[in-house]
Amino acid sequence: MIEILQLAKKFKVENPKKLSEQEKKDPRLKGRFFHSVMDVSFSCEQGQVLGLLGPNGAGKTTTLRMLSTALKPDSGSLTINGINVLTKPLLARQKIGFLSGSTGLYGRLTGRENIEYFGQLHGLSANKTAQRIEELADLLDLHTFLDRRCENYSTGMKQKTAIARAVVHEPEVVILDEPTTGLDIMATQTVLDFIRRLKEQGTPVIFSTHHLDEVDELCDKVVVIDKGLTMFDGDTTAFRALADGSLHQAFMASIQSPTANI
Repeated sequence: MIEILQLAKKFKVENPKKLSEQEKKDPRLKGRFFHSVMDVSFSCEQGQVLGLLGPNGAGKTTTLRMLSTALKPDSGSLTINGINVLTKPLLARQKIGFLSGSTGLYGRLTGRENIEYFGQLHGLSANKTAQRIEELADLLDLHTFLDRRCENYSTGMKQKTAIARAVVHEPEVVILDEPTTGLDIMATQTVLDFIRRLKEQGTPVIFSTHHLDEVDELCDKVVVIDKGLTMFDGDTTAFRALADGSLHQAFMASIQSPTANI
């Protein structure tokens, strides 16, 4: 189970004069600090898939990076299966599979070598890592390019390899930041099928997306963030009810009416 409570994170603005007019009008800009996340709370139970929605710049990626331990929040709490992420970040990382917005693969290594390296970092034996690579190659359709250098990969190849790398250690929770962005139809379906399989195994999954059809297909729960605040937190039935069943209109309603959210 993942629990996030009253999360907040601000960043210092080094040169306010370089901000765009839109950025200057953002209510999160306060003095020399931009409060990317102001008050975000939600939870994800075992076996749930949670779709994290919000406009560009809403604070979704910052929230996920704090959950993954890549960033330290200014305030709030984060727990994963009872482990306090803030006080025990190393233990928490062992339980997390995190895919960031950029794949960050080592281009001169093959896909297999990239995954093997992360298996080693997580303390897996060579035999266990090899077993996991074969399992993930089957699930994510990696076999045709696994032994080629990543610098020659397409966007879809990179993304699927990065997902395999993120979950090679069989994490207890999985966090995916826009996992299907830039993918073609076939690669997207492979990723969605993989998320569905994680759900069947009881693994809680949080993934951010701009594609409401993915929410419709996979999610048990929806959280909407806008301007650093939780605007909606509920199951998909309650989300649909915001606008007579239309997911697009429900999203618009959630960011326009903050009193109708939680």
